[in-house]
Amino acid sequence: MDTTQLLKGVLDAAVLAVVSHEDGYGYDVVRRLRSAGLDNVGDASVYGTLRRLYTAGSLSTYVVASDGGPNRKYYSITSQGHHALAEQRITWAAFTQSLSALLNNAASQDAAGAPPSGAVSNGAALGNTALGNAALGDGTPHGAQRLDEYADPVPQPPASTIPAASEAARHSLTGADHDA
Repeated sequence: MDTTQLLKGVLDAAVLAVVSHEDGYGYDVVRRLRSAGLDNVGDASVYGTLRRLYTAGSLSTYVVASDGGPNRKYYSITSQGHHALAEQRITWAAFTQSLSALLNNAASQDAAGAPPSGAVSNGAALGNTALGNAALGDGTPHGAQRLDEYADPVPQPPASTIPAASEAARHSLTGADHDA
């Protein structure tokens, strides 16, 4: 699987996570992302993300003199950045739970023998998950029916697999429950 497109969708969260652990200058952030396993991250993508997050108020900067060259601009996460990172953790947990359920269901169908071409053995692939239910909102649109009314439920991982920090962040940052 080409992870380039996946990385584009999560680079903001990855950069915020790296900088939340320790302030860093541009190439230092690139190096830490690569050492964390994001080998394909491009320098230009990270520098652009740093500038965008700075402009949005999620990062602040300061300059440190360098012994071996020009001054370095360091990035640090702001309180707004911490809030954005907490929200992105919640979104990521819901998304990965939904996709894992979908992929695990597909794997179990493959092991048992795939349904005939065009057949739908579980029309609720996303309908029974937090992400799928959130997509439907509080009620279903006029004339629509919830997918989970018509298919076997997708196996859900135990609630203990969702990081406790995500749930704590949801309550401490928003003061209220809301769908992922």
